[in-house]
Amino acid sequence: MNLLELCLLAAIWGASFLFLRIAAPEFGPLALIALRVGIAALVLAPALRSASARSQLRAKAWPLLVVGISNSALPFGLFAYSTLYINAGLDSILNASTPIWTALIAAVWFQAGLGRQQLAGLLLGLAGVVLLVWDTIGAGIAGVPLAIAAALLAAVCYGFAVNYSKRRLAGVQPLVVAFGSQLSAAIALLPLALPFWPRHAIAISTWSCVAALGVICTGFAYILYFRLIERAGATYAASVTFLIPLFGLLWGALFLGEKITPTMLAGCAIVLLGTALASGKLAKRFGKNRDGRLSGKLTINNKSP
Repeated sequence: MNLLELCLLAAIWGASFLFLRIAAPEFGPLALIALRVGIAALVLAPALRSASARSQLRAKAWPLLVVGISNSALPFGLFAYSTLYINAGLDSILNASTPIWTALIAAVWFQAGLGRQQLAGLLLGLAGVVLLVWDTIGAGIAGVPLAIAAALLAAVCYGFAVNYSKRRLAGVQPLVVAFGSQLSAAIALLPLALPFWPRHAIAISTWSCVAALGVICTGFAYILYFRLIERAGATYAASVTFLIPLFGLLWGALFLGEKITPTMLAGCAIVLLGTALASGKLAKRFGKNRDGRLSGKLTINNKSP
């Protein structure tokens, strides 16, 4: 059952890049992500049923705002922008570099220790990113280099959010963090999104993608993620990072006709291997010590993702 739910979560988060690629051209990045996080906040609102949850939300309002911006508003918007120019599969692979940036930020910014295995993972993962984007940037298509930079910056934002939340939101109920971060992101994005709200009619199919992003890829995905943590542990749940690119590539190829090239596959493999080393997955697998850092899109208070 845990493996099935892990694959389901990876399929959902992999599909988010598909929905972004469909909806972003119609709504624009800001309006789309404002809707996404607003819908997700509504889905997660039952997390505040208890008095203790409401008390934690009030007490941690500022850290939740920081996490809402760094883990949702900004990276979601950057990925939405990037899908205007690059395909869903490539975006999902660039997203998988999150644990690499997480380890690098922990070492440089938060002075966390970085072992030889983690350093090797960082260098290998960065080499995989270079290989992955080399041909795409070299194609000379307008907007593509900036879109790739936006996707990588989004992964860096996730890496910061992981480290920040571990220090400022420790002990807060996970679903309170999930709700509070989405609500904070919605509040931050709304005034920015209103001037860019689409003036033209939006197709029902596109609205369906927006609903899927908010309800399934964010709200339901958080709930599923935390249930996995409760049942199988944070480390197991965070391994979803390694499956997301597979589904991102698959959905892009099946539904958008995106081409999967040998370079993409090679770059994906190298990035994931570097991620495994940088996050300590291989060390745990073979019984060695690890530094406790977790990987994944949205590893907040564990968890980011």
